[in-house]
Amino acid sequence: MIKISSRGGSTSVTFALSVDEAPGPVSVVGDFNGWDPLASPLRKRSNGTRSARIDLVDVDVTRFKYLAEGGRWFNDPDAHGFETNEYGETNSVVVLRP
Repeated sequence: MIKISSRGGSTSVTFALSVDEAPGPVSVVGDFNGWDPLASPLRKRSNGTRSARIDLVDVDVTRFKYLAEGGRWFNDPDAHGFETNEYGETNSVVVLRP
């Protein structure tokens, strides 16, 4: 699940997954954190999901993937779209402003 909220010049994107989608540790990794797998781990919530909120300023589009335990990369089915990256794989895309 992806939730977008705006306030002033900043936009927050919350990335959330159920524990069933990936049972072990998961991070959201993207152009907003330099593709650093340690920068944005998803944290457990009381409703049985895990999430990370990313605050972005002056960004129209962001690209990301999830990185699960064991080095397993996967996309978010709720993304606004997908595009091929320089490695021939796909990244999830979220459009923040048209």
